[in-house]
This record gives sequence, C-alpha cells and structure tokens, in this order.
Amino acid sequence: MAAEKNESVLAERLDSLFRSSRPEGRPWTNDEVAARLKDANPKLRVSGAYLSALRNGKRERPSHELLTALAHFFGVQPAYFFDQTYADQALTQLALLDELHQAGVRSIALRAAGLPPESLNAVMSVLDEIRKLQGLPPVEE
Repeated sequence: MAAEKNESVLAERLDSLFRSSRPEGRPWTNDEVAARLKDANPKLRVSGAYLSALRNGKRERPSHELLTALAHFFGVQPAYFFDQTYADQALTQLALLDELHQAGVRSIALRAAGLPPESLNAVMSVLDEIRKLQGLPPVEE
C-alpha cells in the first residue's frame, strides 16, 4: 500500500511539473521533454510514451538518472519527487512564475531593467495611478 501511494505521488508531482512549466504559454509535451532530456544526455533512455506512463502512474520506479534529469530540466531539486515540503514550495514558485509570465509582468520588468532609479520611480508612479484607476488596491512593498 505504501509503495502504491509513493508511485501515485511520483505521478502527481511529475504531472504537476509538466502542467506548471509553460514554454511560450503552453504546457510541455511528453515528446518535447524526452527529446530535450536525450539532447542533454544521449545515454539516457527515455521516450514520450514512457514519460506519459510515469505521469499517469502506469509505470513506476524510474531510474535515478531520469529523475535527476527531469528535476534539472524543470528547475527543481531531485528532492521534489520525495519531499512534500520542498515539492509544495517548488510548485508555489512555479505557479507564481507562470502568473507573472501570463500577466505580462516579465515583459514590463525587461523594459525596466537598466533604467536609472528616477526613471523607475516614474514608471512605478504611473503603474500606481493605473492601478488606482482600475480600482485595484495599492501595492505593499
């Protein structure tokens, strides 16, 4: 029973990584991830079908090398697959990054990078006014 729970946890966590990591606003496909993993490590044995089986809980116990490669690919530590606290923190951070990306915040930040402090203050003032006009609460630093 405990092994079954661990396998479903692995499937859920892996699937969450696929759903929350979104290149160009869309989720990765199994085949895309498998191809990227093989490009990074040609000796790694992985396919889109195998990743699908892992995500659905139909396959279990992937190799340590594959779990490490998946963690690296998605920008988490291998502990993500075993440690609930770390997994929760990682998913929260990934969700926040996705929200920022979806909201266009990254685009605004890229345009603001390198501006002198007085220009950044002017941009923040304009954004504060727009928030106020939209009925949004002020931003607490």
